[in-house]
Amino acid sequence: MISLFKKFEEEGVLGINRRIGEYILPYNPREYYPLVDDKWKTAELARQFHVPMPYHYGVVDTFGGIRNTRDLIQGRPGFVVKPANGGMGNGILVITHESETINGSIRYHKVDDKTLSEKDLQHHISGILSGLYSLDGNSDSCILQERLECHSFFKAISFRGIPDIRVIVFLGYPVMAMLRLPTKESGGRANLHQGALGVGVDLRSGTLTHSVCNDKIIHLHPDTKQTLSGRVIPHWETILEMSSRCYDMSGLGYLGVDIVLDESRGPLLLEMNARPGLGIQIANRMGLRDRLQLVEKIKDSADGPKTRVHRMFQEL
Repeated sequence: MISLFKKFEEEGVLGINRRIGEYILPYNPREYYPLVDDKWKTAELARQFHVPMPYHYGVVDTFGGIRNTRDLIQGRPGFVVKPANGGMGNGILVITHESETINGSIRYHKVDDKTLSEKDLQHHISGILSGLYSLDGNSDSCILQERLECHSFFKAISFRGIPDIRVIVFLGYPVMAMLRLPTKESGGRANLHQGALGVGVDLRSGTLTHSVCNDKIIHLHPDTKQTLSGRVIPHWETILEMSSRCYDMSGLGYLGVDIVLDESRGPLLLEMNARPGLGIQIANRMGLRDRLQLVEKIKDSADGPKTRVHRMFQEL
């Protein structure tokens, strides 16, 4: 066990304790956490900084307001239901479309082809408001959000759902990135804890490298059977610049930025995370520590998202 720990240290792997003690606590002021933990507040902040996000149709924040849900989503081609303070994808429902039964009742169709009645949907929203999926267990709000159209780049390599790109940003510099691809096991969600794929991304070029699923190295997507390495993510530099801007927007020095690619709108900010996980190191087969220490040396050499991204390119 000691030799294994030493090997990780030598390879620059960042552990949980160091992540908290050397990066999260010193660089992430607690007063800024609500700006990223509450997705409704994130959306308001993004609007001020002109960072594009999925459209929000409305928010349900009282039990009495649940009865008005139908008014917020009626006529939408699809929508997403999510807790404002949720984490790890818990409590998120993706509705592809609705249909009317022979007796006139409404059925909501999910990405896994299962359906919900209007009563089922209201019950789920009630659970969100009760804090069933919130990070702190307290009462929550429910956001009704635009359902995005998956970018054509992903259609051959992803199983349903919408993939997302996680970028670790330190002091405004993007340091490591990973693509998260939904699988059948993950229920069409881009969540590693539920069985989605993590694919390392070359930071300079946006080229896919290594893939991991359930902490095991793989070479093909288990459902699509497609090779992933060597493909280049579209709009890569824009994705990195948007991630860098989230540092200026949030006030957090160490954060994870999740970006989605919509077919018509391009890169959109999905959410920010003040405590990003460390699985990105496995997907990239590379430790974070060396790049974080590099940023500490060059942090004052560039200002603004675009120049910070290009400065990082020069160092890689």
